[in-house]
Amino acid sequence: MSSNEGTVYMLRNRATEGSNDWVSPEPAEDVIADAVLEATDLDADDIDELDTYVNSESLRAVVGERTTESLTFTVEGHEVTITADGEVSVDG
Repeated sequence: MSSNEGTVYMLRNRATEGSNDWVSPEPAEDVIADAVLEATDLDADDIDELDTYVNSESLRAVVGERTTESLTFTVEGHEVTITADGEVSVDG
């Protein structure tokens, strides 16, 4: 998901299988930062703004327009991959 103002939004995968819980879009920067923090020993102060690591147009092509299947980039030495389905994986 994306907006015309440049912010890219993603649906965070919080619902459990079979659940009808509402999941609202969040800025991709928040979703990705949380995934990196959870998978690594980094602190929030260790991570710069998302555009330091990845071009917003490339991110939008994956999670917004879905014209690209996946995108991999490095955040402070950790490989982050985002898929068109909104899955975020971090090499830990």
